Amino acid sequence: MQLIAKTYSPQEVEDKWYKFWEENNFFHASPTPNKKPYTIVIPPPNITGILTMGHVLNNTLQDVFIRWKRMQGFEACWVPGTDHAGIATQNVVERDLIKKGIYRRALGREEFVKKIWEWKNEYGSTIITQLRKLGSSFDWRREKFTLDPNLSIAVQEVFVKLYEKGLIYKGKYIVNWCPKDHTAISDDEVNFTESLGHLWHIKYKIQNADEYISVATTRPETMLGDSAVAVNPKDERYKNLIGKNVLLPLSNRIIPIIADDFVDAEFGTGAVKITPAHDMNDYQTGLRHNLPQLIVMDTSGKMNENVPKKYQGLDRYECRKEVLRDLEKLSLLEKMEDHTHSVGHCYRCDTVIEPYLSDQWFVKMKPLAEPALQVVKDGKIKFHPDRWTKVYEHWMENIRDWCISRQLWWGHRIPAWYCVGDSACKIECKNAIVSIEKPKSCPHCGSTNLVQDEDVLDTWFSSWLWPFSVFEGPNKKEDLEYFYPTNTLVTGPDIIFFWVARMIMAGLEFQKEIPFRDVYFTSIIRDLDGRKMSKSLGNSPNPLDVISTYGADALRFTVIYLAPIGQDVLYSNEKCEIGRNFANKIWNAARFLLMNRENLDGASLSSTSQNHNLDFIDTWISSRFSSTVKNITKALDEFNLNEAVKILYSFLWHDFCDWYVEFTKHRIYLSDDINYKTTLVDRAISIFDDSLKLLHPFMPFITEEIWQNLSERKKNETITLQDWPKWNESEIKTQIENEMIYLQNVIGAIRSIRSEMNIAPSIKLNVSMRVSDEKRILLFEQNNSILKKLTNVEEFIIGKDITKPQASASAIIMGDEIFVPLKGLIDLDVERNRLEKEILRLENQLHGVMAKLNNEKFTSSAPKDILEKELSKKENFSSSIEKLKISLLELGN
Repeated sequence: MQLIAKTYSPQEVEDKWYKFWEENNFFHASPTPNKKPYTIVIPPPNITGILTMGHVLNNTLQDVFIRWKRMQGFEACWVPGTDHAGIATQNVVERDLIKKGIYRRALGREEFVKKIWEWKNEYGSTIITQLRKLGSSFDWRREKFTLDPNLSIAVQEVFVKLYEKGLIYKGKYIVNWCPKDHTAISDDEVNFTESLGHLWHIKYKIQNADEYISVATTRPETMLGDSAVAVNPKDERYKNLIGKNVLLPLSNRIIPIIADDFVDAEFGTGAVKITPAHDMNDYQTGLRHNLPQLIVMDTSGKMNENVPKKYQGLDRYECRKEVLRDLEKLSLLEKMEDHTHSVGHCYRCDTVIEPYLSDQWFVKMKPLAEPALQVVKDGKIKFHPDRWTKVYEHWMENIRDWCISRQLWWGHRIPAWYCVGDSACKIECKNAIVSIEKPKSCPHCGSTNLVQDEDVLDTWFSSWLWPFSVFEGPNKKEDLEYFYPTNTLVTGPDIIFFWVARMIMAGLEFQKEIPFRDVYFTSIIRDLDGRKMSKSLGNSPNPLDVISTYGADALRFTVIYLAPIGQDVLYSNEKCEIGRNFANKIWNAARFLLMNRENLDGASLSSTSQNHNLDFIDTWISSRFSSTVKNITKALDEFNLNEAVKILYSFLWHDFCDWYVEFTKHRIYLSDDINYKTTLVDRAISIFDDSLKLLHPFMPFITEEIWQNLSERKKNETITLQDWPKWNESEIKTQIENEMIYLQNVIGAIRSIRSEMNIAPSIKLNVSMRVSDEKRILLFEQNNSILKKLTNVEEFIIGKDITKPQASASAIIMGDEIFVPLKGLIDLDVERNRLEKEILRLENQLHGVMAKLNNEKFTSSAPKDILEKELSKKENFSSSIEKLKISLLELGN
C-alpha cells in the first residue's frame, strides 16, 4: 500500500493499465466446462472507419456488460473484428489511387484487389486500435475480419446451401442502382427523403387521330424508354382509348394504351407512362402485359444508344432539361406543377438511386423470415427497449427478397461459374454452376472453359453470419458448442433490418438456434440542438481528443450517465466534466483513506480490544452498500445501465464520500484509541475496495489504479478478475437508512442557516430542537459528539418541550423544529439591512422577468429555450425572495 499522487492524471494511468491487461491476456476466453459462457460479438466497424461518439457509446455499453459478467464468474468472451465494407472501401482506395494517377480499370481486378489489401493492412485496423484507448476488453486472440479465409469459406458454403435449397436465384429484375458506385443496392440500403420536385404533364398523340392523352411524370427523361401508357380500366375518361396506340414524343415509337388496376385515377391526369426497365411498379406492370423492357441508361446514369442520338451520352438530369426544352418547342408540354415526393438515395454516397433492370442474385426471404419472426414473438429473443419489437415484426411481415449481388471487385466473389465453351454448348450451359471450387468441366457439354461470376456479395451477406462465423477455425466445433448462441447484442436501431433481423434468420437456418438472447438498442448521440452528430454537419467531436482532455473513464461514465435506455443523448464535450469530477471525487477519497492509513502504520496500539462493534454509522454504510450492490445488479440484469450508473454515482459521491468519509474523519479526530482509529480506516478501505469493483466496468482505468494501491497485491493481480460484490439481505437496514436521512437533513438545515444568516464557519452555534419522537431523541444522544463536530455546535439541546428563542433562525425537518439563536452571533441591525437590500434587488430583477413574461409578443415569438430560461429565473427569484423574507422575519424587531 502506498500514497497516491495529489491529483489524478488519466494520461499517466490509462495506457499503462491497458498494456498490463493485454500482456497478461486477462481478456482471453476459452471453453471452460465448469464455467458458464457469456458472449458478445462486436458489430464489426468498417475498415474505413475511425472512432466516433456512436462507437464510444456502443462499445462502452458492451464493455460494461462483458466486464461485469467476467467479474460475476462467467467465461466472458467479447469477439472483436472489422467488416470489409465493400462499397465504402473500394471507393476510398479508388479515390486514393486516382490522386496518384492510377485507375482501377487500367490496373485490372487482381491488381486492384491487391492494392485494397495493402491499404487494409496499413489503415484497416485504425478503429480497432482506437477502441483500446477507450478501454474495451476484447479477446484480441479472436479478432476477425469478414474476408478472413475461414469466414470466406463459411460465406461460400452458405451461398451454396441456400442455392441448392432453392432460396437463392438469379434473374433479370428491377433493382436499386447507384450510378456513382456502379452497383445494385438492396431495398434496405436506400434512404428515402421527401423532396420538392415537379410533376410534368406531357401530351402523347393518339395514333391516326388528332387527339392527345396527357401523361403526368416526375421523371420526363425516362419517357424515352416507355413501352406503354396505362389507365385504370374503371376510369370513364379513357375507356374509349384502351387498346389504341400513341406516338411516343421525341422518339415516335408506337406504344399501346393499356388498362391496369394499379393506376391511381386520382393521380395527375389519371394516365401514366410505363417504363418497365426504370421503375419498380412499371416493371411489374410490364410483366403482366408482356411489354418490352427497354434500358435507356448506362450504369453511370447516362443515356445510352437506345435513345435518339441527340440525347445519347447525356447525364440523366441534363437529358431531362433537353427533353423538357424539346417538348416545349413541340407544344407537347402541357403544364408543370410543384410536387413533393419521396426520393431514394444511396445510403453510402447519398446519390439519387436509379431503378434499373439488370441481372442480379437474390435471396428468397419469406421462408427465412417466418421462424425469425416467431422467436421474437415467443420471447426467445428480447429487444431492449421493447418498442423495437413492433418495428421488427412489421418489417418481417412485409419482407421482400434481398438483392445480394454487387457490381464491385472488393468482397466475397459469388461462387458461380459459367460455361463459355465452343460449338458443343447446349442451352443448359447458360445456367450458372454454383460451386465453392471451380468445376473441372461443364456438366452439360464437358467444356473446361469456365469463368467465375464477376459480381461480389453484399457486405451484409457475410456479416449476417457473424455470430457463428467468428468461431470458424481450428476449434470451430468446441467454440461453437460453448460460446454459441451469444448472449447480448448491442447495436444501433438503424441496422435492425440490415443486420439484426438477418442474423436471426441465418442463426436459425444454419445453426438451428437463435444467435443471441437479448438485443440492446443504443441511443443516438445528438448535439445540444438535437441534431444527429455527423462529419458533414461538423458537430461531431473527435473522441480521441476528448479522451486526451478528460480521460477515457470520464468519457465512458458521461455517455452512459446521459443515455437512458430508448432515449437519445444530448452531448457536448463540456458534459464530460460529470465524469471527470466524479473521477476526482473518488481519487480524493482514496487519497484521504491512504493518508490516514499511512499515519496509523507503526503506531503503538493500546490494550483496547480491536473487535469494536459496528456503531450506527457503520451499520448505515453497510446497509447502503448492500442496497447499492442489490440495486445496481438488478439494473444491469434489466439492461438499465443508465440507472445503474446513477445508483453508483449517488452511493459513491454522496453516501460514501460526502457523508461516510466525513463521519470517519471526525470520528478519527475525536478518538485517542489507536485500535479504534485503525479499525475505522480499515473498514472504510474495505468498503471502498468493494465499491471500486462495482465501478470497474464503467471506469476501468481509475479503479485499477486505486485498487492496486489500496493494498499489497500479488504479481499480475487485477481488479478485472475480482469477484463482483454480493449483497447481504440481512445487512440492509431500512430503518437505519431512514434515520440517517433524518440526521443528514438536520445537519444540512443547520449548515443552511449558517450560510443564509451569514454566520462565519468558525463561530460555534447553540442549537435547540423540538423533537416529539423518543427514538429520535435517543438517536441524537447516541450521535451527539459527531453531530456537534459536523455542524460546529457548542451545545445541542433536544427535547419535546423546547420553545423557540427570540431572534432565532429556524427550520422544520420531517416535523421537528430546529432553532438557532442569532443574538450575539451577528449584528442584527446590519443583517436586517443586508437582507432588506437583497430582497429589494431580487424583487427588481423579478419585476423585469415578469414584464417579459406578461408581454404576449415575447411569449408567442421567443424560442422555447429562451422562454424556459425566463420561467426558471422567475421561479428562482421568487423562491429566493421567500427564503430571505423568512430569514428577515426570524431576526425579529
